[in-house]
Amino acid sequence: MIFPDVDDQPRHPSQLYEACLEGLLLFLVVGLCVRGGALKRPGVVTAVFCVGYSVARIFSEFFREPDPQLEQLSHGLTMGMVLSAPILLAGIALMVYALYFRREEYRSASR
Repeated sequence: MIFPDVDDQPRHPSQLYEACLEGLLLFLVVGLCVRGGALKRPGVVTAVFCVGYSVARIFSEFFREPDPQLEQLSHGLTMGMVLSAPILLAGIALMVYALYFRREEYRSASR
């Protein structure tokens, strides 16, 4: 796609990628988790959202034009990728906690 009034270079429409991934696809995935009973396990929906959002954001960063006021980080990383990494790690940790450790609490409470 060529954006007018920029430099007439073809670019990926990363805004559309982000809207589809972080909006529509993530909404469907979270909705399917809720319909599948994820609300019975506290923390699962939040974990799915955190993991899904951060993965979608990191993926779409490969197609974005870097912000001119921010310098390019090493190894091809962008600031969006770096800032999404803690959210990804927190989502994974919350998913492990919600699915594994909370199960142990439910087992001991039902005895």
